[in-house]
Amino acid sequence: MSTRDPAVAGLFYPAEATKLHSMVENFLAEAPPASDSSPKPRALIVPHAGYVYSGSTAALAYSLWRDSDIEHVVIVGPTHRVGIRAVALPEAKAMATPLGDVPVWTEGVAAIADLPQVEVSAVVHAQEHSLEVQLPFLQCLLPQADVLPLAAGWVAPELVAEIIETVWATPKLGLVISSDLSHYLGYDEAKLVDQATLERILALDATIDHEQACGATGINSLLLIAARHQLVPKLIQACNSGDTAGDKRRVVGYAALAFYQDGETS
Repeated sequence: MSTRDPAVAGLFYPAEATKLHSMVENFLAEAPPASDSSPKPRALIVPHAGYVYSGSTAALAYSLWRDSDIEHVVIVGPTHRVGIRAVALPEAKAMATPLGDVPVWTEGVAAIADLPQVEVSAVVHAQEHSLEVQLPFLQCLLPQADVLPLAAGWVAPELVAEIIETVWATPKLGLVISSDLSHYLGYDEAKLVDQATLERILALDATIDHEQACGATGINSLLLIAARHQLVPKLIQACNSGDTAGDKRRVVGYAALAFYQDGETS
């Protein structure tokens, strides 16, 4: 089985399995507990920075999937290092982290492989962190799940939404959109910019641009899906690196959001 090796272990999160597991579990333990009867969101928006900056925010969203029966997770993240006018699948059959291997969802790959906007590219995935940093959270919360990792390049959100729609009806499916918000603004300006972006997300306004969110393509695709399938967004938390582990002169914004089926909002 070919495996995509971790690229940012030791940089974005600990490279040692025991330390990584402990960090993720501590983040999750600090999230407010949900009741057993609480509905599980169909989709999440989570950040993808180093864990010391955004791991606590990501955990607030992921914790809502605690005790979930999700078996397949579609992850959409932006490409940071290799440009592509397509959505890239990995060549690998598994995605590795220090916690072990996460299998790539074989049936999901087969379902979308013939779409013209989909390509297979080991090069695009090799150094991409936006997908990788989500895996340890899934390994701790959903050890039974496989993943469909989609690296979205310069492609219209409608085309990403088409990919998601192709597998949307699959039972026990969850969707993760990996995105930070504004980059390198001052603390106060970033808070204002991010608040405006979040208001648009909550209004299902699928016109977010890449100055507002680096994963705007994935966010907009989710907002299109949400409008079609009557999903209701809920903001869990917004902050920035000035609130966690960075200075306030140049910050990166983060948010955790959950999307519930209409009538099931937690």
